[in-house]
Amino acid sequence: MSSNTAPSRQQDTNIKVPLISKIAYGMGDVGCNFSWMFVGNFLMIFYTDVCGISMAAVSLLMLVSRFWDAINDPVIGSLSDRTRTRWGRYRPWLLIGAPLTAVVLVLTFWAHPAWPDRAKSLYMYITYCALVLGYTCVNIPYGTLCGTLTQNIEERAKINTSRSVCAMIAINILNIITLPLISHFGGDNAAHGYLMVTVLYGGIFTLCHWFCFAKTKEVVQPPRREKVSLKKQFQAAAQNRPYLIALAGQFLFGVTLYGRNADLLYYFKYVEGNENLFTVYSLILIVPSILGAAVFPFVFEKLGNKGHTAALFSAGTGVSLIALYFFSAVSTPVPFYTFAALSQFFFCGFNTAIYAIVPDCVEYGEWKTGVRNDGFQYAFVSLGNKLGMAIGTSALAGILGALQFVPNQAQNAAVQTSMHLAFSLIPGVLWLLTAAVLFFYRINKRSYNRIMTELNAKKQFEVIKND
Repeated sequence: MSSNTAPSRQQDTNIKVPLISKIAYGMGDVGCNFSWMFVGNFLMIFYTDVCGISMAAVSLLMLVSRFWDAINDPVIGSLSDRTRTRWGRYRPWLLIGAPLTAVVLVLTFWAHPAWPDRAKSLYMYITYCALVLGYTCVNIPYGTLCGTLTQNIEERAKINTSRSVCAMIAINILNIITLPLISHFGGDNAAHGYLMVTVLYGGIFTLCHWFCFAKTKEVVQPPRREKVSLKKQFQAAAQNRPYLIALAGQFLFGVTLYGRNADLLYYFKYVEGNENLFTVYSLILIVPSILGAAVFPFVFEKLGNKGHTAALFSAGTGVSLIALYFFSAVSTPVPFYTFAALSQFFFCGFNTAIYAIVPDCVEYGEWKTGVRNDGFQYAFVSLGNKLGMAIGTSALAGILGALQFVPNQAQNAAVQTSMHLAFSLIPGVLWLLTAAVLFFYRINKRSYNRIMTELNAKKQFEVIKND
C-alpha cells in the first residue's frame, strides 16, 4: 500500500453524513421507544392492574433482572465489537435482532390474569428477562453505531440531534395513542387491547431498525491488532475519566427517568383522578420535546462541551419539576402544564446531549489507552441506565406495595403522596444531582480535535511503517 493512501483513509472517517442516514439513525430510536419506552411507561401498571400481579413481585423482578443485565450487556457489547460481516460490525444485529425481539415483546404483554399467582409470576420473569436480552442485542449495537458513522464532532452532534428529535416525537405519540388504542382494540377487555397494541408496536420496532440498517454505513473501523481480553478492556475503561462521568450520568438518568415514567399513569389515575389526563399531558409536551432536542447543537456551539451542555439542561429539568410539585392538572392547569412543558424542553435537550457524549469518550479511550472497544463501552452505558431503571422502578413498586396500594381502587393518602412526590419533587432533586456530576466532564471541542489529530497521525504512521 502506498503511503499516499493513508491520509485519504483517515479523511474518510471525518465525513459529512448524508441526511437520509441521519434520518435513518433517528428512526432507529423511534423503534427503540415503541418497545422500551412502552415497557417503561406501561409494563408496571399492566402487571398490577391488568395481570393482577402484586407490587412486591414486580419490585423483585426489576431488581433480579438487572443481575441478568450485568451479565448479558458486556457480553453482547464484546460480541458486537468482534462481529465481522460485509455489512459491518453493528448493523447486522439490527437486521436479525429486531424481529426476534418484537416476538418476545408481544409475549411479554400477553396477559393471563386467570392463572395462579405462581404461574403468572414465573411467566412474567421468563418473558421479561428474554425481552431484556433481546432489547440488549438490538439497542447496544444501535447505540454504538453512531460512533462508526463519522468521527466529525459536529456531525455526531447532528446525528444525535436527529436521534433525539425522532425519539421525542415517538415518545409523545406513543403516550398519546396508547390508551385510546388499548380501548379501541380491547373495549372492556384491557388484556386483549394491550396484546393488539403490542403487535402493532412490535412491527414498528422491526421496520424502524430495518430502515436504519438499510440507510446507514459504518466507516470507522477498530485498529487491526490482537484480541483484547476482557480484563484489559475493563482496565482501559477505568482509566477513561470522561467515560466514568458519562456512566454516572447515565445511571442517575435511569433512576430519574424510568422511576418517574413508571409513576406517570399511576399519578394521573390515582392522584389527579383521571387517567385520560395522561394523554392530554403527552399531547401538550410534543412541541417542547422537539424544540428541546433541536436546540442542543446551538447550546453546544456556545458552550463547546457536551457534558456542560447536558448539565445545563439537567439543571433546567430539575428546577422545572420541583416547581411542578406545587400545582395540579385539575385545580391549577395553566402553571401545571407550563412547568411540565418547560421540564420536557430541558429534558429533551439533556437526552440529546447525554447520548452525544458517548462516542467522544470512545475516541478519548483509544487515544489514552490504545484500546478501542465501542460496543463494550456502550454496553456499560446501557447497563448503567438499566441499573438506574431497576432502582427507580423497583423502589416505586416497593414503596407503593408497602403503603398498601390496591389496584383499580381509591388509594390511601400515603400512596397518593408517594405518587405525587415521585412525579415531581424527587426526580427534580435527582436531576440537579445529575447536573452536578456532569459539570466535571472535561472533553471540549478543542481537546477533542487535538485527540483526533494525534490519533490519525498515529494511525497514518502505522500504515506507513507496515507498508
